[in-house]
Amino acid sequence: MKNLGLELHTLVSRLEQAGDRIMRADHGLSYRRFMVLVMVGELGASTQRALADGLGVTEPSVSRMVGTLADSGLLSVLPDPAGGNRRRIALTDAGRHLVDRAGSDLVQRLTTFVESTGVPFDTYFAHTQRLNAALTDTTS
Repeated sequence: MKNLGLELHTLVSRLEQAGDRIMRADHGLSYRRFMVLVMVGELGASTQRALADGLGVTEPSVSRMVGTLADSGLLSVLPDPAGGNRRRIALTDAGRHLVDRAGSDLVQRLTTFVESTGVPFDTYFAHTQRLNAALTDTTS
C-alpha cells in the first residue's frame, strides 16, 4: 500500500530540516524564526494571535520567538491601537532586508534542489499551490 501521509510528513520534515541548515549556516537564524519573519511580512503588521494562527503554532511559542526577534532588531512590537493586551508586530528595516536576502537565497537553493531531482520546478510549484488551495478551501 502506498502511504501518502507518511511520504508527505517525511518530505515536509526533511525540507524543513534542509531549510534550517541553510538558514543557520548562511544567515545565523533558525528556519522557524525565519518563517515568523516571512509571515509577518506576508500579513503586514499583525497581532501575535494572527501570527500564531498563520503559522499553526501556539501563542506562547510565537510570543517567545517574537521576543527573540524583537531583541535582535528584526521585529518591532508595539501596543495594539485597539487596546487590550494585544501587541502589533511588524518587520523592521533590518527584518525586511533579511527576509528579502535570505528568502531569495532559500528559494533559489530549493528550486535548484527540486530541479536536480528531475522534477520540473514550475510543475511541482503549481501542484503544491493547488493542494494548498484545496486544503485552505476545506478548512475555512
